[in-house]
Amino acid sequence: MTKTTIRRARAADAATVAELGARTFTDTFGHLYPREDLTAFLAGTHTAEKVAAELADPHTAAWLAEHDGAAVGYALAGLCGLPHPEVTPECGELKRIYVDQSLQGEGVGRQLMEVALAWLEQERRGKLWLGVWSGNLGAQRLYERNGFRKVGEYGFRVGGSVDHEFIMRRG
Repeated sequence: MTKTTIRRARAADAATVAELGARTFTDTFGHLYPREDLTAFLAGTHTAEKVAAELADPHTAAWLAEHDGAAVGYALAGLCGLPHPEVTPECGELKRIYVDQSLQGEGVGRQLMEVALAWLEQERRGKLWLGVWSGNLGAQRLYERNGFRKVGEYGFRVGGSVDHEFIMRRG
């Protein structure tokens, strides 16, 4: 049995993270949106150029999960950008965490979350935040087991569609 490893993503990983992000987002949520909304969203968030800019930002970090030499998951963390009145410049956010469907339920998401939260706790002095789709009950349970509690709601735009999202905070 091959072990899944987690490592910090580097600039050279931008295209890999972008492809993995687009694929895992589509696999997980693609059925919720009209094709044009999904296409517009992915073109604005999951391109090699966009990921390269995120990886170059000193306030942002990403990690890749690799299994048998293939990228199977990733996490992205940085400054909190959620629309909540208690967010301060010291706050950190777990921005994305996605795992290939073939390894969901194997602990890869938990591993990615642990490394991202440890980095945020080291880098940020404020509370830790995340946004999660209101219909993603499994992710909400995982976050609650890790000390996050729902403190707000907002609309997350995917092209012309707007998702009902929960804002969760730890600390």
